[in-house]
Amino acid sequence: MIVPGSSSQLLAAALAEETGRPLATPTYDRFPDGEGLAAVPDFEGGEATIVAATDSDEAWVELLQLQDAVREAGAADVTTVVPYMGYARQDRSFGDGEPVSARAMARAVSTGTDRIVLVNPHESGVADFYDAPVEIVDAASVLADPLPALDDPLFLAPDEGAIGIAETVRDAYGAGDTDYFEKRRDRDTGEIEVSPSDAPVADRDVVVVDDIVATGSTMSESVAVVTDRGAARVFAACVHPMLAANAVTKLRGAGVDRIVGSDTIERGCSVVSVAPVLADALA
Repeated sequence: MIVPGSSSQLLAAALAEETGRPLATPTYDRFPDGEGLAAVPDFEGGEATIVAATDSDEAWVELLQLQDAVREAGAADVTTVVPYMGYARQDRSFGDGEPVSARAMARAVSTGTDRIVLVNPHESGVADFYDAPVEIVDAASVLADPLPALDDPLFLAPDEGAIGIAETVRDAYGAGDTDYFEKRRDRDTGEIEVSPSDAPVADRDVVVVDDIVATGSTMSESVAVVTDRGAARVFAACVHPMLAANAVTKLRGAGVDRIVGSDTIERGCSVVSVAPVLADALA
């Protein structure tokens, strides 16, 4: 059965339809003291595929409970799909006495599963923190599907590290150029300075692509640059649309015509599903 976490109900349903597997109906309750309880009363044993984005601390606890619940109900094999892995950016200790949070979370999840499937983790090295076999799925190609017909498109990554994602989306779209911005973060103030690339953008449709948009600061800086340089239309595309706080407002204010995201995190802009890519990995 496909077992959804409360943050991944749409994706789990899409994956169940894609694979032909039955969809479990967990319950998510909360006790008066604030503690949560995730249960799977209709699970009857066999194989379980838990699909749970860990986009909050509560989601991590819920995932651990779902793993234990299906084991308690007799699951012979458990696969844990983590569409969005929270804490993946904390893949090392950044200061004295600080934890490697991604490692701590990975170790906890490993205790309740036979296999892990991650979708575009921010740092691929987090896969090494798990004590169970891990498969990383690249779902960036699905971001090309909802894009309209583009005029002389340019697919831009906000930094060199994301150029691979921009190339994947460009290849899936079937036309266009790719390039990236250079960025520098001031260690004292934390402010990010974005240096424009040399790629011509005037009168072109530009798609700024990244794996995750969290606060939207880096993406909006990039969008503002190409808008000022005369881009015809600017689209923001990301696998993981976290869009925390006022991220959407910042992107719109910078000149974004449309935000395109997948359902690894379920938001209003999650207009395309990674279910087909996950189904191939689970086959």
